[in-house]
Amino acid sequence: MYFCSVKVKNFIPCLLIACVVAGELFPCRGQSGVKEKDGKFLTYIVEGKDTVYLSPLAAAHVYEKKKRNKGRQWRKYYKLVYNFAKVYPYALVAKDIVADVDSTIKNDNLKYIRKDRYVSQVTGELFKAFEKPLKNLTISQGALLMRLIDRECGITPYYIIKEFKNRYAATFWQGIAKMFGDDLKAPYDPEGVDAPTEDLVHQWETGKFEQTYFEIFWKYPPMVELPEKYVKPRT
Repeated sequence: MYFCSVKVKNFIPCLLIACVVAGELFPCRGQSGVKEKDGKFLTYIVEGKDTVYLSPLAAAHVYEKKKRNKGRQWRKYYKLVYNFAKVYPYALVAKDIVADVDSTIKNDNLKYIRKDRYVSQVTGELFKAFEKPLKNLTISQGALLMRLIDRECGITPYYIIKEFKNRYAATFWQGIAKMFGDDLKAPYDPEGVDAPTEDLVHQWETGKFEQTYFEIFWKYPPMVELPEKYVKPRT
């Protein structure tokens, strides 16, 4: 099946493209087939002297603009959805980085000075790559990011700092977190305090988060720019 990825305002042009594609799926006149063009095989249809090459496009998603609810709980939820869109990609990157660091330390049998040098090197690279975007996060976004890192990595932020840096650094950042009402030692609780966040994670994994965001804010979630090195290729 062929689709077109557009927003609502481009729905009519997309529909016209779909009609052309339909000529291949349900041909009523003319010829169709598959031809190699520039090293790639493309489906085509022939109408008179015109040859139209066809290519599959991503699906178009049209969402309803819902009225925002009022009340403290709803405002809290909307803020969570907004912040989640901002920080969850960073949590996924953190998961990959921690896994890579653990794997390198284990496989290369790094200990003591070699381990410290390697961790310092990785820390420097991460600081250079993420300093600017992470500095723009709000306190609530930073706190949510820590919770999500715990979820993805299976260890609390306090333990990560203690393991990859030292106990003194972990204690220092724990003190900073306490000042803002957070706790780096508190584990992620998907069935308790973090249940609303866990629901958003499942929406993200099943491709439904974009719809939730659009129905609330009447626009698509922001594209989080990650350093190219940490962007996974699309499969």
